[in-house]
Amino acid sequence: MTALSFDSFTKKIYIKANMEKIYWAWCTTEGITSWFLSKATYITPDGQSKASQEMIAEGDTYIWEWHNWDGQEKGTITKANGKNSFEITFANVCKVAVSLKECGDDVLLTLKQYDIPTDDSSKLNIHYGCSNGWTFWLANLKAFLEHGILLNETKNDLRNLPLAGFEFVNI
Repeated sequence: MTALSFDSFTKKIYIKANMEKIYWAWCTTEGITSWFLSKATYITPDGQSKASQEMIAEGDTYIWEWHNWDGQEKGTITKANGKNSFEITFANVCKVAVSLKECGDDVLLTLKQYDIPTDDSSKLNIHYGCSNGWTFWLANLKAFLEHGILLNETKNDLRNLPLAGFEFVNI
């Protein structure tokens, strides 16, 4: 067994949907804002915004905005094969890789966040915070693709609650 550590974590979930739909849900503006973000912008290396249905590509950059959080996440697409895997820079210091593998009627989605610094702040905010966050968001993706429902909070404004990101499971 591989030892657990603070410099990375892996989350896995089986989803009953075709691989193309799952990849679309991550790798287009239309897809990622349907279950995850309030706003997403993908920008080509020459500075052009991608159309909502256009797939991400290696070298593109992104700007993400969430419901119930006023900040932005900015990063770069470091890998994208157009069908079953991609990787991005994340949280200014680490990477997130997502891969898809057909397993019978399901697709196994594996998300790995790695190169996480191991100082105390990063252990709390990146390792703990992102690990909890991705657990919820992967469940939300499954609920959306399999049942057409969203579990994340969009009606109640939680932005003024200092611990909302640590206490609410669906933020």
